[in-house]
This record gives sequence, C-alpha cells and structure tokens, in this order.
Amino acid sequence: MEEERFQDFFIESNGNMVIIKPTQHPKNYKSHLVIDKKTSSGTFNNPTPEFESLLKKYNIDSTGYFGFNKTLRYKEGIIEIGETITVAGIVKWKNLSEPIPEYNYSKIATLESDVKQKIIITDLPETVNFKRH
Repeated sequence: MEEERFQDFFIESNGNMVIIKPTQHPKNYKSHLVIDKKTSSGTFNNPTPEFESLLKKYNIDSTGYFGFNKTLRYKEGIIEIGETITVAGIVKWKNLSEPIPEYNYSKIATLESDVKQKIIITDLPETVNFKRH
C-alpha cells in the first residue's frame, strides 16, 4: 500500500515567492523525497506502538496465523518548513484574490503542469533526472 499526501505550499527564495498546487486527481506531479523515517516488524521484531497505531488506522493486522508478527515495512518522506527543496514546472502568473502576509504584490507565480510536463518536487540534495511520461 502506498499513500501520498500533499497540500498547496509556498516556496521562497531571495524574497520571491512561488505557490505550488499539487493535485491527486488528476495527479499533476512527480515526487522523490528522501526517506526521513522508516520502521519494520517481523517474526522476532514487534512493531512499535506508533507503527501499531498506523497499522490500525489502515485496518492492517500486525500478526498472522498462530499469532506471529507479519513482516511489515513503513517508510515516510516529509517536506518540512524551512527545508531546502527543488521544484520544476510551468510558471504562470496569477492575480491574488486575498493578500498574503508579508507579500505586497497583487500577482504571484504559480508552478503548474500540462499534459506532457508534470510538476517535479524533490528534497534530494543532488540533481536527479526524471523521465517524462
């Protein structure tokens, strides 16, 4: 099972702001995030209480037949406030309907996608080549 959660977010560089609006349906982005947290369980490795809570959220039982722990893995990549990231996409200017605190302009750059070019979002420290689909 794989799940991605994104919300609209701003990036700021040298006083300039860009808004990124990832969507799931249709999916308009590709992401590659550094794994910030991972955990696992297995026959002789009980899941942590946090991992057990996550499994319950998705109705996944951590034990199989005869009460033995299932081999399960969990990985999580997060973009945190203040973290350096790289984004790419098609830039378009949008008029603001509401002011943004500490931003005194009436337009803002937005990162968008089209049929051939998805928004790319990554927190990898080095450049990565993404294939176009």
